[in-house]
Amino acid sequence: MKNLFTGLLCCFSAVAFAQTKGVVSVVKDPMIDSLIAKRIELSLKPGSAPAEVSTGKPGTTIVSQMGYRVQIFYGSDRREVFNEQSKFNNSFPELNTYITYKQPNYYLRVGDFRTRLEAQRLMNELRPLFPTLFIFREKINAPNLNYSND
Repeated sequence: MKNLFTGLLCCFSAVAFAQTKGVVSVVKDPMIDSLIAKRIELSLKPGSAPAEVSTGKPGTTIVSQMGYRVQIFYGSDRREVFNEQSKFNNSFPELNTYITYKQPNYYLRVGDFRTRLEAQRLMNELRPLFPTLFIFREKINAPNLNYSND
């Protein structure tokens, strides 16, 4: 009888101390809702590309995408990198050059190629002029596609 009484007492006390369902209240700045709505509105606009970056010139944009560049030189001497850049620009003025600095070296990369095959073709052409050539996949400025209706 004592065990039964103790068991019932435990069950009733557990029910008495059980938690009731509560209400969660969210405290936030009302500007968050307006920013989310603005973001949704911008993403739903037709013809908008999130990768477009303005160049500052009216009517021109640079579209960034993943592509390939050929690294033609790297070294720790800044003057040497700029000399190699001018040497390349004299030979190939139509291709863009990019100098980046990652401590302790400067890297000179050229071109904005959509496919690895295009980069490989340039690399084969540059092999006699530049001894160390590598192809890197990175974000490029997409070249303008000029189609003619011929």
